[in-house]
Amino acid sequence: MSLRTFMRLPPLQRSAVILKDVLGHSLEEVASITGASEGAAKSALQRGRVRLREFAKEPADVSLPMLPDVMRARLIKYVEGFKAGDFDAVRAMLADDVKLDLVAKLRKQGKSEVGEYYARYAASEQWAFAAGVVDGRAAMLVYDREISLETPAYFVALDFDGDRVVSIHDFLFARYATDGIDLFPLNLAPRSQ
Repeated sequence: MSLRTFMRLPPLQRSAVILKDVLGHSLEEVASITGASEGAAKSALQRGRVRLREFAKEPADVSLPMLPDVMRARLIKYVEGFKAGDFDAVRAMLADDVKLDLVAKLRKQGKSEVGEYYARYAASEQWAFAAGVVDGRAAMLVYDREISLETPAYFVALDFDGDRVVSIHDFLFARYATDGIDLFPLNLAPRSQ
């Protein structure tokens, strides 16, 4: 089960299930850690287990994420700039104080510094791009043409303020971040231009 599924449980149920079933604590330890009585911890554990079984029976499309139309349009415009190799258009979307976190590698701030980051993408034909949602957030999904155009190699999480990109979290060097997350393309597959 994904972390997102556990997060759907109320806090005490979530804590009880994780402490008991995932981490192997006794019921007495669960009660001590959560500050609940043993009876309340046992009840929360039972209710949490039932809810998780119910979640597992739900159709897969129940949890498909939706982005507001305005956010979706901004994200698609950003991704289309990558697909077309129009990095001037992508740079034009940056806020003056935009922040870049090339996770596990470097951080930059400001439109001119962050603008340099796109040179690597502009010079490479290895990647294909699609708009998507990662754990409920707007993201650009990045596919490695040499490996798969069906499964993203990594993602770039984006935050917008109005029409401007205010933060970029690029997981190129931290691909382990895709493990165990909910990741959905907004369209079926990246264009293989």
